[in-house]
Amino acid sequence: MNRDVRVAVFRPDDDRLADAVELLDSLGASPVPDPMLEVEPTQATPEAAEYVVLTSKTGVELLADAGWSPGDSTLCCIGAATADAARDAGWTVDRVPEEYTSAGLVEHLREEVAGATVEVARSDHGSDVLLDGLREAGAEVHETVLYRLVRPEGAGQSTVMAAGGELDGVCFSSSLTVENFLDAAAERGVREEAIEGLNDAVVGAIGPPTRETAESLGIDVDVVPDAADFEELVCDVVERAAPTYHE
Repeated sequence: MNRDVRVAVFRPDDDRLADAVELLDSLGASPVPDPMLEVEPTQATPEAAEYVVLTSKTGVELLADAGWSPGDSTLCCIGAATADAARDAGWTVDRVPEEYTSAGLVEHLREEVAGATVEVARSDHGSDVLLDGLREAGAEVHETVLYRLVRPEGAGQSTVMAAGGELDGVCFSSSLTVENFLDAAAERGVREEAIEGLNDAVVGAIGPPTRETAESLGIDVDVVPDAADFEELVCDVVERAAPTYHE
């Protein structure tokens, strides 16, 4: 495959970004790393509850570093990466919905949480779908914000590349990465041009909520992987951007 296939990734500047760059390299693409998210921990920990819901690997790692453990709570994790991190921390994971979304977890727990206390521990950008759905199922729900997600200072070089038609693919891993990308483009005065550039490239969204956000902002989405898995997202975007590529 031609190394001229340039694919932008927006993961936080830690092992997730490094892994994304390594994956793109292994697929023969040229990575364009541009972190659109930075984690600011709040130092908060979940309240005691019959069910504890964790929605991200980041949340798990922050809690493990703080010495927290679920105790006797039924531990629910959204997504394989979250569940794997929880097991790595030595915790027993009791529930992982087949569909790695807030709606998927609500459906998974709907029949068993009436009258139960449920603690949802996550970022400050969590979907109301989870809280509202659990409450509608009869649960007493409390939310703890474990960390805030902010746009790093200086992020956005990829927006200029998009505006100049220099990107062949992008991988949006959350609605917030879409919004931060466009905010960074607006700061540089290239918002409309960046959207046009994206619409000439292959745009990947990790799941339906991210796709809906992108499309509502004028970005055409070409790829949504079957599972909400970042590695699958990257592979699918590279495949679409370089159809002659074969493993």
